[in-house]
Amino acid sequence: MEALVCRKLGDPAETEPGSEESPVVVSKNQPIPPLDSDTAGRATSLNYANYLQIQGKYQEKPPLPFVPGSDYSGTVDAVGPSVTKFRPGDRVCSFAALGSFAQFIVADQSHLFPVPDGCDMVAAAALPVAFGTSHVAIVHRAPLTSTQVLLVLGAAGGVGLAAVQIGKACGATVIAVARGAEKVRLLKSMGMDHVVDLGSENVILSVKEFLKKKKLKGVDVLYDPVGGKLTKEAMKLLNWGAQILVIGFASGEIPVIPANIALVKNWTVHGLYWGSYRIHQPDVLEDSTRELLSWLSRGLITIHISHTHTLSQANLAFAALKDRKAIGKVMLVLDHKISPTSKL
Repeated sequence: MEALVCRKLGDPAETEPGSEESPVVVSKNQPIPPLDSDTAGRATSLNYANYLQIQGKYQEKPPLPFVPGSDYSGTVDAVGPSVTKFRPGDRVCSFAALGSFAQFIVADQSHLFPVPDGCDMVAAAALPVAFGTSHVAIVHRAPLTSTQVLLVLGAAGGVGLAAVQIGKACGATVIAVARGAEKVRLLKSMGMDHVVDLGSENVILSVKEFLKKKKLKGVDVLYDPVGGKLTKEAMKLLNWGAQILVIGFASGEIPVIPANIALVKNWTVHGLYWGSYRIHQPDVLEDSTRELLSWLSRGLITIHISHTHTLSQANLAFAALKDRKAIGKVMLVLDHKISPTSKL
């Protein structure tokens, strides 16, 4: 099978896969792993965590060489003798710790989710991690209500665009922060209550003016995948009793949340490492993914994909993340024919 293999640590955005300097190479002769359920990967999602992992900057550091990748969709190609829930041809999606940047991926049947009829398969591949992270954060960790104000930083990124939609689905007032006219236009078209363009506006002044106009006291839930200076500014907008969701540090800077102010203002700080739920609370991930697939099939959420590439163009996909050009999701599509004689 064909797969993108990380052979050394480095920046995959800077060189074409397979070049002498590149940390990744497209291998066309990777063995198909023989396990219980085999899924032909039609599409896989590129997440910022995958980019960090190839550089050796993520909290999980697998031994080299490895095939990166997490969430994916595809059709079941073959099943093992103990598989009862799926059969060849079924449309499924899921997520893995590693391995989705490949034509085939192996998964236990308990980890697979049926993709409802009418759902686009590429969109389904983009759903589990980005939307799953935002859904667990906003619905389970800091349960958002219709009377609250949600402030989303990095709102045009993968998890950010998911967060603003989930916030609206919860009925909350949603304030989105992004940079650039194209991103702002998209967020406004999605019905956000207020959008701040960091390229031309001061986030504190803009949000305070909106809150005053709407006679709202402040922000109740801060969704933060950015970190750095922007987190410090956003904290000035928080209500007493507010909740802070620490999602990631796309800015490259880990913010300092002053414990004395958290004490005085009764803030709650939630660290949200979505992947660890598979170990500690897998039922939460399963319920979350099923609900999101239902929302997707009913049109309550939409998957915005700004870049789609093949494995051989992986450097372009990673560059879209690195250069902040991605709006929503970046996808790798593996449109290969699968042999019906593949054996497990």
